Amino acid sequence: QVQLVESGGGLVQAGGSLRLSCAASGLTFSTYAMGWFRQAPGKVREFVAGINWSGGSTDYADSVKGRFTISRDNAKNTVYLQMNSLKPEDTAVYYCAAGGSYRDFRRQYGMDYWGKGTLVTVSS
Repeated sequence: QVQLVESGGGLVQAGGSLRLSCAASGLTFSTYAMGWFRQAPGKVREFVAGINWSGGSTDYADSVKGRFTISRDNAKNTVYLQMNSLKPEDTAVYYCAAGGSYRDFRRQYGMDYWGKGTLVTVSS
C-alpha cells in the first residue's frame, strides 16, 4: 500500500520560512518523480514544484520560483520543499504526489499517488 505523508506545515509570519517533508512508503521511491501542489480555500489545486527521480532536474511555478526549493533524499524515501520569503498568498494545504514525469505535473496530470496534505498559514 502506497503512502505519502506530509509534515512540517504550520503558522508563520510573512517573510518567514518553513520546510515541508513528504515521507513515502510502499513504492520504489527512487523510480518516481515527485511533486508538490497546493490548494488555497476556494481555489483550484495548483502546481508548485516537481523533481525528477534522481533529483537532477526540477521545475517550479512562476509564483514560487526563487523562493521555494524542492529536493529529495532517495536513501530516506523523502522529498522536501524549502519555502523562504513566505507571503500570505502562499497560505494553502500543500500536497505531495508521486508520478512518472515531473514535466507533466505543471499540466496537472501524471500523478499516480497523493498524500493527504499539510496546512501552511502565512500571516501578514
